[in-house]
Amino acid sequence: MDTIASLFSFITTPVSWVIVQFHSVYGSLFGPDTGWAWGLSIVSLVILIRICLIPLFVKQIKATRAMQTLQPEMKKIQERYKNDKQRQSEEMMKLYKETGTNPLSSCLPILAQSPFFFALYHVLNSIASNDTIGVINERLLESAQKAHIFGAPLAAKFTDSPEKVEALNSSLTDVRVVTAIMIVLMSLSQFYTQRQLMTKNVDTTVKTPFMQQQKMLMYVFPVIFAVFGINFPVGVLVYWLTTNVWTMGQQMYVIHNNPTPGSKAQAAYLERLSKHVAKHGKTRNRRERAIVKAIVAKGRDRNEYERKFINGLNKAGLAAQTDGTVVKNENGAAAQAEDGTTTTAAPKRQQPKRQPKSKRHSGAAKPAGEPTSLTKADDPQNAKPSGSKGNAKPAGNGSTRSRAQSGQRKGPQRPKSPSKK
Repeated sequence: MDTIASLFSFITTPVSWVIVQFHSVYGSLFGPDTGWAWGLSIVSLVILIRICLIPLFVKQIKATRAMQTLQPEMKKIQERYKNDKQRQSEEMMKLYKETGTNPLSSCLPILAQSPFFFALYHVLNSIASNDTIGVINERLLESAQKAHIFGAPLAAKFTDSPEKVEALNSSLTDVRVVTAIMIVLMSLSQFYTQRQLMTKNVDTTVKTPFMQQQKMLMYVFPVIFAVFGINFPVGVLVYWLTTNVWTMGQQMYVIHNNPTPGSKAQAAYLERLSKHVAKHGKTRNRRERAIVKAIVAKGRDRNEYERKFINGLNKAGLAAQTDGTVVKNENGAAAQAEDGTTTTAAPKRQQPKRQPKSKRHSGAAKPAGEPTSLTKADDPQNAKPSGSKGNAKPAGNGSTRSRAQSGQRKGPQRPKSPSKK
């Protein structure tokens, strides 16, 4: 660890300068030699670094979601070239290049934070060795060695010998109890952060080996932190515990307000959004309008939770528009279609009232003034001379009556089935 930390010695001066500036502020409040002054200086260093890394964190979220979107395509490539690892790697790289994604983007915050972590380790290790470093002079070095956090010196480690701990004006029991508690808290915070990501903010419809790998890392990372934590000074444990708490809170905010599509967090968010929109009849801000706009634009590609959200708006008499706004439907005339368009419901076709059977078969004459339909034989224009040859049939009983008078229906008759005579 000391060898790795020495590689980042070029950044120890800026890190020590930031710590000293925060120490001057907190020292005036709690005293320059107290653990509160030095401990809060390290916490403030973490917060400052994480604020500067927010753009990388946003990029990490986008990269992670892009990787989740590519999981079905990656699975197809793995199945197609499962016997050719080289071709599989080439196709994977081609897919990353076409979609503009990078698997390493999800690790950017950790990679960017690593130099500060090792630089702080180098500073605290120098304090424990009674060596000045960066802008920390003899006076500040003596003050840092006097600083204790719950009885443990700032530069003490779990593996330190009793003699070294006594040189820092502390006992081995205090150091090991404090460092053990901080290591456990650091591992638990890392586990919970990874667990809430896997259980709440992952698309549950995608089942790939990548997801199994992430579940495995959820248990591996806490163990790694626990193993290496026994070699970290108390100040570094404060740094890393603060980093994990910040990451956990930042991730909780993202999961609550901008969840991954298809995840359980999205189902909970859309349920809250549906209740609010149904109550007030509108979206609150630009972020909500952007989410509604994205859901409408998906059309038939919506997932289960998004379709449920649209159907809930329709039941409340509302309709989501393509610009992300929500409007009221007049008497339910407009409905949101599956493809995202707004359609108007057509009126139902009225069926004619069916007459009773006695009236349909009765031969009663029609009321006066109603025109009577003529048969082909009754039409004067179609009448043939009596002496002409033809296939005219002799008039039978009631042949001159119209079809309407005989009780038959108007219009073309349905042909009889060939099987019937």
